[in-house]
Amino acid sequence: MLGANKSLHLSLLKTLGLIAVIGGLIMVIVEMQQEKVKTLTKEKLLERNYDQESRLENSQVQLLKNIPSFGFNNMLANWAMLQFIQYYGDEDARRETGYGLSPDFMEIVAKNDPKFVRAYLMMSVASSVNAGKPERTIEIMNKGLSKITPDVTDAYFLWLYKGVDELLFLGDIPAAKKSNQMAADWAKIAGNEFIEKSARGTVKFLETNPDSRAPRVGAWMLVWINSQDEETRKLAKENIEKLGGKLIVINENQVMAIPPKD
Repeated sequence: MLGANKSLHLSLLKTLGLIAVIGGLIMVIVEMQQEKVKTLTKEKLLERNYDQESRLENSQVQLLKNIPSFGFNNMLANWAMLQFIQYYGDEDARRETGYGLSPDFMEIVAKNDPKFVRAYLMMSVASSVNAGKPERTIEIMNKGLSKITPDVTDAYFLWLYKGVDELLFLGDIPAAKKSNQMAADWAKIAGNEFIEKSARGTVKFLETNPDSRAPRVGAWMLVWINSQDEETRKLAKENIEKLGGKLIVINENQVMAIPPKD
C-alpha cells in the first residue's frame, strides 16, 4: 500500500513538473507576444519599428521550432497556425519586412500535426508565392504527405497544391505528373469525382504539353507582385530571365512579364 502511494505521489509530482515546464514555455511566448504588442502600441503614436518587430517574430518562431512538445503536439501546431494568421494579416509589416517566416510556420505545423491539412493549404501559398520559396514548400509538403493517408479529409488537395508548385515554379514535369496522379487516386478514394477528373486531365495535358515555361514565367511574376522585399523580387526576376522571359516594371503599380519565345 505504501509502495502504491509512493508511486502515485511520484507520478503526481512528474505531472505537476511537466505542467510547470509547459506553463513556463508558454509564458515565454506570451511575454514575447506582449512585448510585440507594447512595441506596436508605442509605435502607433510615433512610427512603427518594423525591424524590431521582425526580430521579435523571428525569435518567437525559433522558439516554437525548438521547444519540446511534451505530447502537446496539436496544441503547438494550433498555436503556430494562430501566430501565422496574425503574421500574414499584418499587411503594413509584410510590406516592409516580407513573408520570409511563412515556411517556418508551415514547418512547425507539419512537424507537430502533419494531418492539419487546412493549415498546409493556407500556408503553402504564402510560402511559395509571397515568400518565394517553393522548393521549401514542396519539401515540407513531402514530409507531411509521408505521414498522411487518403482517408484524411481533403488530403488529396495537398498533392494538387504540390503539383502546382512543381509545375509552375520548378518545371519538374515528372514530379508534377506524379503529384496529380496521386491527387486523382486519393480523390477517387474520397469520392470526389470532380477533383479526380481534373487531376487526371492535368496528367494527360502534361504528357502532350511538356513545355511549361510560359506558365512558369506567369507564376514568378505573381511572386514579384505579391512580395515587397527586394531579395524575393530579385529572385523572381532572375527566374523569369532564366526561363527566357523578361520582367518589365513600368512604374510602382504596373509590371508585365514577357513570356519566352518558342
